[in-house]
Amino acid sequence: MSDQPNFLYFMTDQHRADWLGCYGHPVVKTPNLDALAESGTRFDQFYVATPVCMPNRASFMTGRYPSLHGVRYNGCLLSERANTFADVLRAGGYRTASIGKSHLQPMTDKAPVARDEVATGPITEAWKTDNGNYTNEQPSQYTSSGRYQFPSPYYGFDHIDMVTGHGDKAGGHYQQWFRERHDNWKELTDADSQLPHNYSCPQAFRTPIPEDSYPTAYVRDKAKGYLEDAKNQGEPFFAFVSFPDPHHPFNPPGKYWDMYNPEDFKLGPRYEQHQNPPLPLLHAKAQYDTGEAPPIPQIAFMASDEHVKEAMALTAGMITMIDDAIGEVIQTLKATGQYDNTVIIFNSDHGDYLGDFNLLLKGVWPKDGVTKVPMIWSDPANRQARTHPSLTSTVDIAPTIIERAGLLPYFGMQGKSFLPGINGGEGKRDSLLIEFNESGRRMGFETPARLRVLVTEDWHLAMYKNEHWGELYDRKNDPQHLNNLWDSSSHAETRAELILALSHQLIGQMDESPRSSLLA
Repeated sequence: MSDQPNFLYFMTDQHRADWLGCYGHPVVKTPNLDALAESGTRFDQFYVATPVCMPNRASFMTGRYPSLHGVRYNGCLLSERANTFADVLRAGGYRTASIGKSHLQPMTDKAPVARDEVATGPITEAWKTDNGNYTNEQPSQYTSSGRYQFPSPYYGFDHIDMVTGHGDKAGGHYQQWFRERHDNWKELTDADSQLPHNYSCPQAFRTPIPEDSYPTAYVRDKAKGYLEDAKNQGEPFFAFVSFPDPHHPFNPPGKYWDMYNPEDFKLGPRYEQHQNPPLPLLHAKAQYDTGEAPPIPQIAFMASDEHVKEAMALTAGMITMIDDAIGEVIQTLKATGQYDNTVIIFNSDHGDYLGDFNLLLKGVWPKDGVTKVPMIWSDPANRQARTHPSLTSTVDIAPTIIERAGLLPYFGMQGKSFLPGINGGEGKRDSLLIEFNESGRRMGFETPARLRVLVTEDWHLAMYKNEHWGELYDRKNDPQHLNNLWDSSSHAETRAELILALSHQLIGQMDESPRSSLLA
């Protein structure tokens, strides 16, 4: 076994921690990921840096929080000036590949949302224009036949197989490949072409796209092809294999559509169980009662119990399809003789309410459903089942991978390597920070919400900018967050201590890079 292992990193999109068999889900079938957990370390308290795609993926790549790397919410971009752990691996002799969803640049060519809170003069931004090319993931690059050629390296990746978007409307290289496979591609992606079904859940869509032409299959096959090619190369590889599911819309193809019965799923906490619902939950309930739909399909909404169960069944179908795909990729890794020198990792970029308090999708309310994600690390140095109970964050991934590769991180990285925990040692965190910045006025907030969360072993504290209220939950005695103790007089001292701890976390959110040349 080489001192520098290969890395095969699987990532799913909008996949909460408890929706895998190895995490205790009683219905969803994930035998391949369960087997991976049996050969590695399963993390019990792994949290995102922020529960939104683009900013958390940028935190994954850089080991830095959104307030430092600048991707505050979806629609921003990761500057080409930013270094990533893939850059470090590439400089250290690794071949690097990104296969599937990247989402480090906007996937739409729409103009930025107009700002109505401040007038600007002849200079509109605090920063001068970054002259990099930030159109690589936009639809216009993939309208022609053939294959769009990415500039290389792309945030440290030499090889790119790009998937943008979700479900049957996915774009990027996938869309170019799909059009070549199907002369009737327009018909297959027409909204009026969905197959008959009896679901009424919002965003439930039965796609006519065959299983082997669905984005999950594309990512699977491109990953298998990359591993086949890698067996003949002398350098170690890092392959990032990123599936755009189980993100909504709810549209698993083929047999995965009706693989699960909605009635087999148990509902989580209901809206009525929350003893003192906060503003986002009250707003969602008011919209539900009046029949008001969110203005765009990305915004969280409240659904009936029936619709929640339908969404659960369809999400389970998407997850099982991914599990089947991962099983094939790992089998290719073994067949090519590379398994014994490859670290295999599974993770997600954020979660989904998926019925908690009758909510679906993700939003400004930072519950565990959207902030807590699965993490499995299977290492050839010690492939045995264990759990890692300590608090861990997305920002910790980059320094861990770099350390495992035998390299050193760059200055300014905020994460902490959890490699000692994988090897049976103690975790390095007694608390962690979660950031959230909303891009618009949503879920009842009069201005775009800004919030920060402190998670400790015992407590969950959430503070919202310019709001007179906040949230405090006892994680041990109230794991479902049913009783907000913010206004509890008997918990005033605990609240004050946690606010102080959060303040110290925020004070530490300074960009330490570049390092000063002065010694004093």
